[in-house]
Formats: sequence, structure tokens, C-alpha cells
Amino acid sequence: MSPDGKSIGMLALNNNDRFVLSVLDTATLTPKVIAGYDKTDVVSFNWVNSRRLIFSIGDVRALIGEGRGGSGTFAINKDGTEIRQLIASVGDEKTRVLNRMHSLHSTVSANEENDVYVTRQTGNRKNPSAALFKLNTLTGQNENIPAPVNSIGFMLDKSGQLRVATTSLDNLTGVEYKDPKTQQWRNLITFDNIKEDGFSPAFIAPDGQLYVRAHKGQDTTSIYRYDLEKNKIDDTPIVSTKGFDFAGRFIFNNKQNKLLGISYESDADGILWLDDKWKSYQAKIDKALPNTVNSLAGANNAENNLIIVHSFSDVHPGSYLIYNTKTEEFTAIGDRKPEVDSKKMSYKDFVRIKVRDGLEIPTYVTIPRNSTGKNLPMVVMVHGGPYLRGVHWDWNPETQFLASRGYVVIEPEFRGSEGYGKTLNRAGWKQWGLAMQDDVTDVTKWAIEKGYADPKRICIAGASYGGYAVLMGLIKEPDMYRCGISWVGVTDINLLYDVSWSDTAGSTWARYGMPILIGDQEKDAAQLKATSPVEQASRLTRPLILAYGIEDYRVPLVHGERFKKALPASTKVEWITYTGEGHGWRQPQNNVDFWTRVEKFLEENTAVK
Repeated sequence: MSPDGKSIGMLALNNNDRFVLSVLDTATLTPKVIAGYDKTDVVSFNWVNSRRLIFSIGDVRALIGEGRGGSGTFAINKDGTEIRQLIASVGDEKTRVLNRMHSLHSTVSANEENDVYVTRQTGNRKNPSAALFKLNTLTGQNENIPAPVNSIGFMLDKSGQLRVATTSLDNLTGVEYKDPKTQQWRNLITFDNIKEDGFSPAFIAPDGQLYVRAHKGQDTTSIYRYDLEKNKIDDTPIVSTKGFDFAGRFIFNNKQNKLLGISYESDADGILWLDDKWKSYQAKIDKALPNTVNSLAGANNAENNLIIVHSFSDVHPGSYLIYNTKTEEFTAIGDRKPEVDSKKMSYKDFVRIKVRDGLEIPTYVTIPRNSTGKNLPMVVMVHGGPYLRGVHWDWNPETQFLASRGYVVIEPEFRGSEGYGKTLNRAGWKQWGLAMQDDVTDVTKWAIEKGYADPKRICIAGASYGGYAVLMGLIKEPDMYRCGISWVGVTDINLLYDVSWSDTAGSTWARYGMPILIGDQEKDAAQLKATSPVEQASRLTRPLILAYGIEDYRVPLVHGERFKKALPASTKVEWITYTGEGHGWRQPQNNVDFWTRVEKFLEENTAVK
């Protein structure tokens, strides 16, 4: 919604299946396409102020190397006038068009100005850094905003003044604060971002108060006020999510100079409203739409009677509606994937499963709809990363595809995963192929014990780290899994360090993160060899899909080639490569081809014999 609440911007597909930028007048509910192209897509947009928008274009279907990034970023008025290119693949000062090293950072529309903020990458892989610029969307003029050296992140207050910068140098992270009274920077904290908890800036409230995300001696992170006078974090958090690290966003109304609410994610998405009026709106909307998560958004700079509702669930990709707070009526805007029939989708449940050493593994379980829920074929889906939150309570196309074919899908957030506290995360350090793999095994055994899975019809699947876990699962547990599906999977940890053209080799992550979280090439050489699928490929006997993108720089093709070469000649392997694809499949035809092969492969290897 525009800051004044009079317009709604949206991306929609046109008749040519290209994404266009459209603006809907909230008074007449009449949409107008203001930017659209025949051979490229509008991929993102933001409101600059109540009259003007900024948007970027690119080809969402283009292969790597074919200009999928498009020709840059533009600004346009909501009536389609005064379009101006701001960022291009090439640019110079004469044309006042910035080059592709720049990207949009944020818009600050409290004062209805025409400026946005962009960042430019200034460092390298060993020590990345960025610079911040203020850019006028009407004239194209830009000015550098001074910031501390080695800055990688920036936070502005509601008036557009830079207040907080996050810095990074080697293994050290810093948080710097610019005092509005003295206009001087001061360091709030510097810490080793791998070994120490530290804290990170979360938001600056309309009154200028800083809030941070921190552990503060607890297992999970919460949101705390940072006392800028005492230079310390308050003892009591303002919001916590028990059993989960805080992840969410902060909802403000600039006109009221007020924080209205805080959204968060636990086992599903939720929101804490601090404003009684919005709390009542949420209650009425949830009553009218009882089976979905309903996320609300209003005008930032005004008070009006219209709210955008994003309604979604595990079986519903999402709908957008307008809710009128006076009439309490809904007006449908559109669906994210209208072709999906929610009545045919399968429900996703969250459980915590105790594994062999007593640690609890958060896990999502999807049982095929209209099935008995007992003694079914099962796919164990292992997420990539691995040091991130891999699963969410939402509509997932891969999970729903497998469930629609009759498979139970179980998705463990094994140790090392983030989002559930530092105990679970740190228990996964240097545990590739070891305790991390045991968690996947124990969760699979749990599903068998519960009667969900037929122990003779279980397959393991995953991408990236998940692909690594597939190979180690087949090697370590040949009697548990009948088959494996590994795509863009790591086959040798040493290759992450050694392949010079990969995006990990030589990076800050490879120098300071990987030795601690995955393993040091020298100190842990024996362990890395023992947990390398390539070194143990001769033990793999089960049928396997092994798929890679030719242009993958995260897990280069050599991972798959070496593993395939090391396999016994008798192993049944379906080798798949896609030209122009990277770390996953962007092209619809490749996506369809891959999952069609997966469906056939699963039928052949999990059918009752």
C-alpha cells in the first residue's frame, strides 16, 4: 500500500506470462499497468513516496549468462509518467545512471521525499564491504553518506538519517552507532561472530530508540531495547518466541510516530499487536478467515479504513484481499497460484523428536491427504545450508508434489539448523556425516515407529548439503533407504575449499567459518576424509539420482563427476545435468523434467514388491 493509503502496487502476470507492475486505485478499485515488457519481467518494486515507485527488471526465466539480471532499476510515477533509469548494467556520471554494482537498500517515505538509498559493493570475497548512497529518483543525482570503514549493513531512522552501521573485518563483527546529538560514531560492540553471541541491530523506533536481537544468556534470541545512555542491553526482552530464535518484522505508523506491532515466526507465522485497534482488526479478520495465517498491512503515513490482507497456509499458496475496517467487507485482489486447489493439498504438522543423545529435533511431517496415514511410502527431505532454518509452515511445491503422489514427507531440522536456539545449532558444528546424519536417521526411525512409514519403501532426498546427506545416508544406512535423490549435492568437503572457481574458496566464510563449523582441512583432515562421500562411494549400493547445474559456482559440477566416477559399476545411477543452470533449477522445463524423473524413479524403487 502506498504511504498515503490511496494506492496499492502489485506484480501480476500479463497475457504474455511476464510480470508487470500495476497500481490499483483504492477509491475506485481500478488497476492500471504502469510498467511492463515483452521479453523481460518486473521482478521487484517499492514505494518511494505516495506518488512515486522504484522497480527492477530482469528475466526470471533466463539461463545463467543470458542477461537474466535485466537492464536495471527505474523510478516511475504511479500514473506511469516521469520514468527514469537509476541503475543499469553499465553507467556513468554523465548520464547519472549508476552501474550494476549498486542495489536498492531502502526507501524512507516519512517526509514524502523523492529519495531512496542504494548500496555499492566495495570490498571483495576475503573482506566484503559496502558504501551507502542517497539517490534522487527524479534527477538521478546521488551523494555518498559517510559511514565507518568495513561497513556491510546500514540502518536509517525514520527521517532517513544513517544511525547504525554493521561492520565486518575477517572474523570480527561490529555495531557502530551515530549519536544524533554529537553526530559522532561510537562502537557498541565488536565480537567474533562465530565463537561469541554478540548482538545485531533489529530496528530503530520512531522515537529514535534502538532495539537489538540478542541471546542475553538465553538459548534463543529475543528482541531487547538497547539503552543508549548506559550502553547496555535491557534485562527484559520486549518480545520472545519460546523455543525459537526471533525472526520477524516491525510494523510502524509514521503519522502516529508509533510501533504498531511485531510479526514473528515460531512453528508458524504470528503477530503481536501493541495497538488495540489493530489487535481488534486482526481478531475480526481471523474470525472471517479461520484456517489461514492472515498478515495485515496498512498505510505508513496515514490513517484510513483499508488494510491489505495476505492470507496463506500450508495448503494454500496465498491470496491478497482488501479489508474495509468500516464496512468489515473483503475485496479480493488476487491469488499467488490460482491453479492450486487447496482442497487437494496435504497438511503439514510440527513436532519435536528426541534423538539418541536426548536432543530434540524440530521436524515437519506432511501426511498425504485422504490417506490412511499408516504404512505409506516416505521421502525424507533434508534441507540445504545447512546452517539456516530450512523448513517453514507454508505451501511448499516440492513437499506437496510428493504428498500428492502418496508419499509421507518428513523434513527434519537436524542439529546445525538455525532458528531454534544455539544449543541445536552448535551441536551441529563439525558433525557433517556424523551426529547431523544420525539425526536424520533417528527421525526416520521415529516415523517408522509411529507407523507412518513402510520401512521397506523409504527414499532420502535433498539438495546442496541435503544432497550430501543423501549420499551419506545411503552409505551409512543401506538397509533403511531404498533409494536416494541428490541434486547439486556436495560430495567432498575438501572441494568446497579447493575448487578455485567456486564461490566458497578463499572467501571469509572459508577462512573463518568453515574450519569451525564444518572442519579444518589440516587439523580435521582424517575426519573430512572419513565423512567424504567420494572416499566411500564403493559402499553405495542403492539406486541414485545425481543431478547438477553446469553453471553451479556454489557446488561445481566436479563434485558430481568425481562421485560418479568413484561409484561401483554395478550401482544404478541416473545422471542428470542441465546446461545454463546453477545451484538449482530456474527454467520451468528443467524443473518439470527433473520432478517427472523423480516421480518415475520413486515409483520404480518404492513400489510394493
